Amino acid sequence: MTTSARNQSQTDRQPVPQELAGKVAVITGGAVGIGRGIALELAARGADTVIADLDEANGRKVVSEVEALGRKALFVRTDVTQQDSTDAMVKAALDRFSKIDILVNNAGVWGAPGWSDRTEITSQDWDTVFNVNVFGAVHAMRSVEKHMQDRKSGKIVNISSVAGRIGMGGSAHYSASKAAEINVTQAYALRLARFNINVNSIAPGVLWTPLTEKAMARRAKVQPEIAGMSPRQAFDRVVEDRVPMGREQTPGDIGKTCAFLVSDRARSITGQTLNVTGGWQMN
Repeated sequence: MTTSARNQSQTDRQPVPQELAGKVAVITGGAVGIGRGIALELAARGADTVIADLDEANGRKVVSEVEALGRKALFVRTDVTQQDSTDAMVKAALDRFSKIDILVNNAGVWGAPGWSDRTEITSQDWDTVFNVNVFGAVHAMRSVEKHMQDRKSGKIVNISSVAGRIGMGGSAHYSASKAAEINVTQAYALRLARFNINVNSIAPGVLWTPLTEKAMARRAKVQPEIAGMSPRQAFDRVVEDRVPMGREQTPGDIGKTCAFLVSDRARSITGQTLNVTGGWQMN
């Protein structure tokens, strides 16, 4: 083993600081992918978690994983496109834990059902991504803001995308929704700053998730340079062509960034969107 590998191995074995001990985090879209990575990272740092998702089977698996880390967890079936559903999500969290310190808006889609099988984006795709990616985050923030205002404390993190920084011709609907999410983050940061509530965003780069697999399958149908490739091959080509650091990002990478933004270390950071892209996008 090389010295650098040995040092990395020793670093990996160091205990994770319990900087979020006693905190309660609500994570929308927490059942798979990035949401699961965030939930496990926050739990590893001491937070009890509420997994809010439509995917009950996987959501309950994440609850079990969080509990295996010694933290409390709750699954709440939530449709973020409906205000009454996010209201019920917050009520369930308060009934169980009496408070909410952290809200992570991670629920997101690329289009309406069947979008990955179509070569053309439809009006329904536009409506669906805005209903989930933009209005879903707004609904959740509206549901929780009164509670956080009363406590004069709170951390909100919205999960946007590198696509919100740079328009993507084949996915204009998705890019536009993620750009809107960045703007909403800034607007809510201004709105809630006087209540000591931090509102920030993360723009992930290239991650292999179930959603990405579908997106890459669709791209292989419409982009000549990757025609005929498997979704994973197309994904690896994107990493090779666009990521200066030459490696994909992971849900754990996003989880660690989120853990920083909801910690006291970031108490003076608000209204910001932090790229986690391996250098693909720099601001």
